[in-house]
This record gives sequence, structure tokens and C-alpha cells, in this order.
Amino acid sequence: MPVPPSAPRHPVTTTNHGHTRTDEYEWLRDKEDPAVIAHLEAENAYTQERTAHLADLRGRIFEEIKARTLETDLSVPTRVRGFWYYGRSFEGRQYGASCRVPVSDPDDWTPPQPAADARPDEPALPGEEVLLDLDALAEGHDFFSLGGSSVSPDDQLLAYAVDVVGDERYTVRVLDLATRALHDDVLTDVLGGVTWGGSPDHFYYTTVDEAWRPDKVWRHRLGTAQADDELVFHEPDGRYFVGVGRTRSRRYVMIAASSKTTSEFHVLDAADPQAQPVCFAERTDGVEYSLEHAVVGGQDRFLVLHNATGPEFELGHAPAVPTPPEEWQPLLPHDLAVRLEDVDAFEGHLVVQQRSGGSSQVRVLDLGDDPQSPVTGDRFVEFPGELATVGAGSNPAFEQPTIRVGMTSLARPSAVYDHDLRTGELVLRKQAPVLGGYDADDYEEHRLWATSVDGVQVPISLVVRKGVRGPDGTDRVPVHLYGYGAYEASIDPYFAVARLSLLDRGAAFAIAHVRGGGEMGRHWYDDGKLEHKQHTFDDFIAAARHLVEAGWTTPDRIVAEGASAGGLLIGAVANQAPEAFGGFVAGVPFVDTLTTMLDATLPLTVPEYDEWGNPSDDPVAYERIAGYAPYENVADLPYPPILAETSLNDTRVLYVEPAKWVARLRERAPQADVLLRTEMAAGHGGVSGRYRAWEDRAFSLAWILDRLGLADAEPRS
Repeated sequence: MPVPPSAPRHPVTTTNHGHTRTDEYEWLRDKEDPAVIAHLEAENAYTQERTAHLADLRGRIFEEIKARTLETDLSVPTRVRGFWYYGRSFEGRQYGASCRVPVSDPDDWTPPQPAADARPDEPALPGEEVLLDLDALAEGHDFFSLGGSSVSPDDQLLAYAVDVVGDERYTVRVLDLATRALHDDVLTDVLGGVTWGGSPDHFYYTTVDEAWRPDKVWRHRLGTAQADDELVFHEPDGRYFVGVGRTRSRRYVMIAASSKTTSEFHVLDAADPQAQPVCFAERTDGVEYSLEHAVVGGQDRFLVLHNATGPEFELGHAPAVPTPPEEWQPLLPHDLAVRLEDVDAFEGHLVVQQRSGGSSQVRVLDLGDDPQSPVTGDRFVEFPGELATVGAGSNPAFEQPTIRVGMTSLARPSAVYDHDLRTGELVLRKQAPVLGGYDADDYEEHRLWATSVDGVQVPISLVVRKGVRGPDGTDRVPVHLYGYGAYEASIDPYFAVARLSLLDRGAAFAIAHVRGGGEMGRHWYDDGKLEHKQHTFDDFIAAARHLVEAGWTTPDRIVAEGASAGGLLIGAVANQAPEAFGGFVAGVPFVDTLTTMLDATLPLTVPEYDEWGNPSDDPVAYERIAGYAPYENVADLPYPPILAETSLNDTRVLYVEPAKWVARLRERAPQADVLLRTEMAAGHGGVSGRYRAWEDRAFSLAWILDRLGLADAEPRS
């Protein structure tokens, strides 16, 4: 066996609330230190050596992903004003291109069908205009990410943002679409893309503070220097994130300031390049709301999706002027059984995204002219299947008579539909192709329920290839179990081409919908954060044990995976129930939780107080976090093998967290088999480019298959 790297110990002792802790590996935080880079590279070399026997399997998985993917493909066109916009991908290219064609018939909302077999040097539709060739923009860079692109209101300019490092600080350029010339405007350190005002001479963007918190909104006038940009809004409270966007009606620019528990919106007239933000409703601690412009009962109104009347949110409406919560009028009253998540306004209709009973739903409200009774119809866009995940897609036009809706499941590739708001007709526009004779009916999907330690029923979504469990359906199989459980993020059932390399070799894949996520509503989230965070870990352990008790598998044949806050989940359950699993994969894992939450200067710490607690000021929060933080609780336990994966330029969860965690695991649990893999030119989302992403995923899947005992298994056809 190769000898793993041994990180030198440089103890640093700190005391908080009477508790003294010693950290031997904090020195790994300084990535400008050559010794730190040398250590990470030594870890990478060790990981490569330890996994060399999987090189052929990695290559086969990569080729399987590639063979199942239609590499030259096109998205369904989306209409914005006088153009249809779509994306193209090309065989052999990492990133693809964004394109548009003029609308030929203003009254026809049927998207044109691009030629699927068009070569890269051929237009997929007559009159095609290539807006951005992303491969050309990425040339010469190890990493490339398009943060966003936005066409000006006159359709003549394109503002786009790129990141070539992975730290999510973007550079914005403006392209003249007629001449293909770049304007002199160059904006740096922008968070994502831009929002145009009502005319093509100005746009809005956000920047971040030193703790990587978006805190400022700026107005840029085309042709001027960034140094001359006008600061439109500044949020000094470190708990709040700022964002900017425009209503679908194009009437207003909205600035949102939101913490984990409280919201405040400021409104600007999009047509006025001098407009100053006006607060719609001042923040009230614990009240969250979002704002959208609509015509309700024949009147200009603001839609207000809020929790002022209950935790699962209510859809109200108010005059399009500053209005306090007590004057918001309900359209959809609060219902404890229905979590209202979002609302989109169209001419004569509202589209509501909600969830009930653990399932996502798309709901359409028809609007009339009666201000006293504006809702004239209420219906759902129906899809079959208990594990179907549905959601509204890209619907940028206020006047459009159809809405784009997406559907997927663990076995069903994503499908794009147009739903006619007038007739209710549902038309399939595209089913994501899966090559190689894929048939969704070869797989079976299950909804299981595990009982957590406090008696709460925890849903599990599972998919397995038919016949894998034997003729009587009782054979035990290896299981890849995924979890997240934070920020009210719902990990709904979804299809993944790469996952077929597991399923076709005889593994099952399952998602544990643990508390801390939003799958069962806001209460599901509230019951898995702050003082209830242990529920997240209890639920995941209960899900693993249920899979054993129900006859699906055995503990040594469960490999659990989670990323970011899901990596915290993995690290915590590794300490609390190592015997319940056969392996762990922790991606960009938030495992040094206590250290991070004690340092208000680190990215995202202060805004996260409402999620995890403030251990600096609150001794109870300190003890609670210290009780589950993975790095704090490493001990000489019978850990199964662990693969930790991270990125050097990650600004959300710094690479130092898994680096320290692995070093401490090696020190305190010398029998543990732990690997660390660091991408040296990537950010929180990993490597860029689809082929690199496939190679990256093939590495993880090969390791998982090896742990599941399926490294030598041949895929079923």
C-alpha cells in the first residue's frame, strides 16, 4: 500500500465560552503558501495511485456517458420579443453556442424546430445568428463559466459575464450584435450577469463585499467607466443578500434584500434611468416575501408571496405602491398542506409553483376583470407518476399564451412541454434524448418511508433496474444513497445519464429527503436547522437502516454521497453511525463547520447565522455546532472508506475544510482509508466543460462502484 501524505501539525489553541479547542491543521488555509499547494498535490498523487486500478473503469464510464449523450443537440427555442432564442451543442466541443432567429409570425407562439443534424458550420434554422460562441470565449482558459447573458430592450446589444477562475467573480462585456464589435465597457468583480433597464443605455448589476456577500446594486450607463457607476442600493447588514431583476411585464426593476428569515423589496421604474428605489414594505423580522407585477381584476397590482399569515406562504396582491402587510389581500390563502414556492405573472393568468405531500406541482390561475373576484379558474398541469418532478421553465414574455413546463423523474429523462393557457392543451416539445436504446420501462421507481428516531416519516425516492432483485424481487442489491438537507433546498427525483452506469451494473440509487430540505414544506426545513439540525442526520441514518430492514441491501453495500451542506451531512453521519454504511463520498464538504461559523470575515458566515446559529455570541449555538461538526468529532472509529472532493478556488466552501478533515481523520483514525482529491482550477461547482465534467463524474462513480462490489460487473443491455 502507498503511504498517504502526512500533514505537519502546527497546533493553534482558541477559547470560546469557556471551551478550549486545539486545531493542528489551520495552517492549510493559506493557499499562497507553497507548502499548502505541495500538500494538496501530494494528496492528489496519492489518490491517483490508490485508484489506479480503476483507470479502465473510469474510461468505460466516460465512454458510456458519451455514447448515451446526443453531443450535437439543440434546446427548444424560447421567444423574447421579436426573436426565438436557443442553445446548440456540438460533438467534440465543451461548451456550445447561444443563437437566435427572428420571429416570422408575431401571432404564432409555436417554437420553430431547428435541424437536429445541422453541422457546426451550418445554421440550424434559416436566419440563425450566433450570439456567443462559448468555446471561442473559453479558449486558453483551464476554467470557463458563463455567469449570464442578457439582450438589451431594443434587441441590439448583448451583455454577458464570464468567470475564468472559478471564484464566481465575473467580468461583464457588451457586444453589439449588428457589428459584432465589443463596446469599451468592461466591468469586473460582478456577481453573475446584469439586468437591463427599460432602455439600452443602462443596466444594473451587483457586487460582493469582502465576505463574498452580494451587498451593492449599481447602475451602469453604457459608454462610461465602471468607476463612474452609480451606487443605487447598499445593504450594510451582513445577514442580508442583495439581488436585482426585472418583472416579466418589463415595467419595474426589483431589488431584493433577503436574509434566511426576512425579506425587503425595493422598486424602480424601469423606464426611468434616474429612478431611485422605493421600499414596498419595510422588513419585519421573520416575514419573507417576494414581489411580482401583474394585472389583477383589470388593475395594476403587485403579487406578494409571503409568510406573514403562516409558514407555508400565502399569495396576496396589493396596489403597485408601497403597501404594509396588513393591507395585502389574499388570492391563495395560507394552507398548512400546501407550500407555495413561486408565482409567475402573465397576461390573464398566474402560474404558481407549489408542493404538497412531497410532490412538486404547477398550478394555473385564470384572471378576470372583476377586482372583487379576480380568479376565474384554478387548475393543475397534470403529469402521471408519484415520483414525477414538474416545474415551470423559461417563460420570459408577459403576453405569451403558452407556458413552458418541464418534467422528469428518476427513470424518465427530462421533457419540455408547452401548456396552452387558453385551452389547457399540453404539447411535448422535446424529450431529452438518451442514445443506446434506453427504455425508461426497464427501470422501476419506488417511494419508501423510513421512520426517524422521533417517529417522523422520512420519504425516500429509489430507482433500480428491473430484474436486478431477482425473479421474486427480494434479492439485496448495492445502494448509492444521496442526501442534502439544508436551506429548504428540495432534492426532487431527477434523471441523470451518468447514473445509468450504476443502475445497469446492478446498483440502486436512492435520495433520502431528509429534514432541512424543503420537500415536505417549510416545516420540513424549520425542523432541520438551528436547534433541530440533528434531525437531518437522524433522518439520513434512518433512511440507510430502513433500506436494510426492508430487505433492499446490507450496510456494507450502501455508499452515501452528499455535496456542500450535503457534505456536512456525510461528515456528521460518518461520525455518528459509521457502521451503517460501506463508504462515503463528500463533495466540496462543509465539514469544518465550527471554525467557519466562528469567523465572521469568511465568505457567507454572517448570512448563515440564521441557518446554523452564531457560535461567537451564543454559547448554546457553540455547543450545538461543536456537537455535530464533522471536524470536531473525528475519533478512532470504524470508518468505512471515504472519498473527499474539493476545488482550490471554491469561494463557498473553502478547500481547507476537507483538507483539514482528511488530515485529522488520518491522525485520529489511523485505520481509516481516506482519499482527498482537489481540482486545482475549479470552483464550487467543480470543473467546467461537459467532457471534463463527465471525466470528473466518472472518477467518483468508479470509486462508488468499487465500494459497492461492482467494479467488475458488466452493464446490462
